[in-house]
Amino acid sequence: MLATFASPAGAKNAPPPREKVFGAETFTLPNGLEVVVIPNTRAPVVTHMVWYKVGAADETPGKSGLAHFLEHLMFKGSANVPPGELSRRVRALGGNDNAFTTQDYTAYFQNIAVKNLREVMTMEADRMKGILMPQEEFASEHKVILEERRQNTESDPHAYFGEQLRYALFPAHPYATPVIGWKSEIEKLTRDDAMSFYKAWYAPNNAILVVAGDITAAALKPLAEDIYGPIPARPVPKTAFPTVAEFPGEARYIMRDPSIRQPMVFWMARAPGGSQNKQDSLALQVLMEIMSGNATTRLYKSLVVEQKLATSASMGYSEQSRDLGTVSASLVPASGVTPEKLETAFYAELERVGRDGVSDAELAEAKTRMKDSAAYARDSLSGPPRIVGQALATGLTLDDVEYWPYDIDAVTAAQVKDAAFRHLVQNKARVTGIILPQDIPAPEKAQ
Repeated sequence: MLATFASPAGAKNAPPPREKVFGAETFTLPNGLEVVVIPNTRAPVVTHMVWYKVGAADETPGKSGLAHFLEHLMFKGSANVPPGELSRRVRALGGNDNAFTTQDYTAYFQNIAVKNLREVMTMEADRMKGILMPQEEFASEHKVILEERRQNTESDPHAYFGEQLRYALFPAHPYATPVIGWKSEIEKLTRDDAMSFYKAWYAPNNAILVVAGDITAAALKPLAEDIYGPIPARPVPKTAFPTVAEFPGEARYIMRDPSIRQPMVFWMARAPGGSQNKQDSLALQVLMEIMSGNATTRLYKSLVVEQKLATSASMGYSEQSRDLGTVSASLVPASGVTPEKLETAFYAELERVGRDGVSDAELAEAKTRMKDSAAYARDSLSGPPRIVGQALATGLTLDDVEYWPYDIDAVTAAQVKDAAFRHLVQNKARVTGIILPQDIPAPEKAQ
């Protein structure tokens, strides 16, 4: 990691100091709680977030959905906060709150006036100390989770199919399991399962407190010490990610559903995450911006505008994960175009960028857009704490966030070409999925 040093007096041609994106300040409490403060004085409000470095990937096999279920149960009362009271109180104070779970972390947040920050911190710390989880609340929320899975996954063929593709992409790996869990396993979860998971992972030394808004580290530190400081640290398990099995051949899936009106082609490939291989990750981020950053970039321009084979074409890279990341694509054939013809054209675009690389103009334009996005992110209240929290919870450092524009600027065309060839063209750890209306015949294999 590069560091910034003051230049000796009178030094000539010394590089200017690097500017941080958010100007965050950080400290760690004696109990291990990491604290990050992102000052923003535009309004007397703050976003208060607690990130726990635990997610669906940390669940015991056979107990999928437990991390997400516990996220719901965290609102069901603690020693000094009755069930549902935290959210009711935040709303009464004019704020809002929520939570979310991924494979790698679980986060809780409140947007609130800075004058009410102490009260919010006190309630959040109370459930870090211990939750009540009455049996009747557990039983009620159990039904809610099952209904959420039914509505958001089982009733949505695209979500259901995506779940199956991910399962195929990560054989014998925790990332194969959906965050919400498998229905048959959710049904068997017990209150003891949830309490054991909570006691194992929800400790201050496994958490990150991020506060963004009209406050400084000097003002927040005594509050954090007073409210979160007394919570004792505890030993926390460590998840060991297995090596994912390589594919012996091409993984290809076709799904028909009577509710589908428009065929779609999906493509997913495993790729290194940012904490696994920072240089490859940066090159892939730039590559995705070149391929699919907007309607004028490569994929859309070629497949939609020039060849008129698709009505929609996009790619994305999910790099912030504790283990492997993914590169994905979503393609919608134009009227009269078969999925296999569009699929073949898509592969041709991957081959082209892996073989020929990218132009200097494409590289410069992509970097400019990406660096501009970092500058615009400063204007948001809730965006910066999410960016910082996600990075720290997945093994990156605060410097990785603050100096990200400089890291992006250092990516070369040769690195982008190399990443494209190795991770998009040569990579056999990938799956293709085609979803079709019930009456359309299955496509032939694309070349």
